[in-house]
Amino acid sequence: MFELVLRAPAGVVEQVSDLLMDDLDALSVSVEDADADSPAERALFGEPGMPAPAAGWERSTLKALFETEVVAERAATLVLAHHGDDGVHVQALQPLAEQDWVRLTQSQFAPVEITKSFWVVPSWHEVPAGATHVMRLDPGLAFGTGTHPTTRMCLRWLATNPAASELARVLDYGCGSGILAIGAALMGAQTIDAVDIDAAAVAATRDNAARNGVTLAPGPPDRAQGAYSLVLANILATPLKLLAPLLAGHVAPGGRLVMAGILERQAEELTAAYAPWLDVRVADREDGWILMTAQRPLGV
Repeated sequence: MFELVLRAPAGVVEQVSDLLMDDLDALSVSVEDADADSPAERALFGEPGMPAPAAGWERSTLKALFETEVVAERAATLVLAHHGDDGVHVQALQPLAEQDWVRLTQSQFAPVEITKSFWVVPSWHEVPAGATHVMRLDPGLAFGTGTHPTTRMCLRWLATNPAASELARVLDYGCGSGILAIGAALMGAQTIDAVDIDAAAVAATRDNAARNGVTLAPGPPDRAQGAYSLVLANILATPLKLLAPLLAGHVAPGGRLVMAGILERQAEELTAAYAPWLDVRVADREDGWILMTAQRPLGV
């Protein structure tokens, strides 16, 4: 395996990346800030729900992997022929030592503690001592492995708050990997609908539920029908506001709504959005994110 390292200005990064992947047989191409770890480093992405401050870095480092040195050298020559006058430079062309990429990837994911007794554990890890509720979940295509504060807060709420009556019928809206739906099942929920607009998320939820030996009903959003004793929605503030009438309408009398994906500064917006239907309040905080909950009064 050989790695070709290029330096390129912002205006041609996408063109060079496309050339490497589409025409020059690169196995992969990564793009990094050429000024990373220096005073000139700057963030590319904004906060969730906010536009990015810029489309790209002023200078980028592109790293392309090739099967052989001959192919890598040919790629370097052709990239310079096409974009040398645009400011593209070759920084290195070097062999890469063989690595166990599966083991390397797995080493980056450790068990996630939700409570002292509730853990999310990748399949290749041993179960921690003292864990009585264990969810087996491996990183995949769909969002949700328990490492993000929003997911941890939802799972922590499931592990410590709901009464048995609130787990009678559960809806996980925007299920991602199915982690919240599976968490509800592990806490005793029997009837669970898990819905998402992404077919890959629905498939991941189905697979993860089978891996954990729990029964769910995954599907597209129109699977959600009627009233639920618990509605879970870990999305982002903007879709949560737009979905306020729908999500509030799914909460049964005496039932609860639990929402995450919300920044602390967005609390008032969510409270106002749900005010016509439910009294939404902050129930937990972690790393600038909040968990908001509401309960529909009985008879309403």
